[in-house]
Amino acid sequence: MTRTVYVNGEYLPETEAKVSIFDRGFLMADAVYEVTSVLDGKLIDFEGHAVRLKRSLDELDMAEPCTKEELLDIHRKLVELNGIDEGLVYLQVSRGSDGDRDFVFPSADTPPTLVLFTQNKPGLADNPAAKKGAKIISIEDIRWGRRDIKTVQLLYPSMGKMMAKKAGCDDAWLVEDGFVTEGTSNNAYFVKAGKIVTRPLSNNILHGITRKAVMRLAKEAQMEVEERLFTIDEAKAADEAFTTSASAFVMPVVEIDGVALGDGTPGPIARRLREIYLDEARKTAI
Repeated sequence: MTRTVYVNGEYLPETEAKVSIFDRGFLMADAVYEVTSVLDGKLIDFEGHAVRLKRSLDELDMAEPCTKEELLDIHRKLVELNGIDEGLVYLQVSRGSDGDRDFVFPSADTPPTLVLFTQNKPGLADNPAAKKGAKIISIEDIRWGRRDIKTVQLLYPSMGKMMAKKAGCDDAWLVEDGFVTEGTSNNAYFVKAGKIVTRPLSNNILHGITRKAVMRLAKEAQMEVEERLFTIDEAKAADEAFTTSASAFVMPVVEIDGVALGDGTPGPIARRLREIYLDEARKTAI
């Protein structure tokens, strides 16, 4: 089935969608993105994604392509047109194109490029991988210094996922100056003696929308949460671990660098947080 996608004000069959070869998202990775999950045909944490999108645009001095209300309408229409019950809506904004390649930004009146498309993911909430748990490897973090801006500069995270795949694992955690920053596409946590530990927010990690929700829900459930730097060895010695992201929600981690955590199965805190988050997400979806 051919999807309907959105490109600069038009809803088009994906086979007819076009963006200029001079677009700065293509030439310079001069673009930002967001991914919003869909459950029961409704958008999860849309407000948080919209706020973070504006922050990313502001940090890069990039124009907003439309209002938040217009963006919500586009999301909802794409979900409807493509019949998405469980899945994702991908959004990308680039600085656009003035018709040629140049390191210097185009003039301020150059319209940004706005692209959205859906991905149908039946069983997204009931993902078998969450029951099994993920195996993680650690790799050096060599990305640029503004990871808090959600840009499309995803080459090294993609390489990290391939390193994990070649090692027979599911994902990688990135380590810088001896401390874990985050996963290739998620925030990282471990649990020791009932305490949840995760790195504090800074320019070094993405300010995860799911992270924010899960941290709030954990505290409301009387779980102890500590935000601090931690090493991969601390995580390997943990009782359990997990990651959070918009597309995987709360994903238990059962092995790090070949070391099994606990009994090698998803831990009780990760399982409970996933349950709580999905319940809350469905209640507040729009």
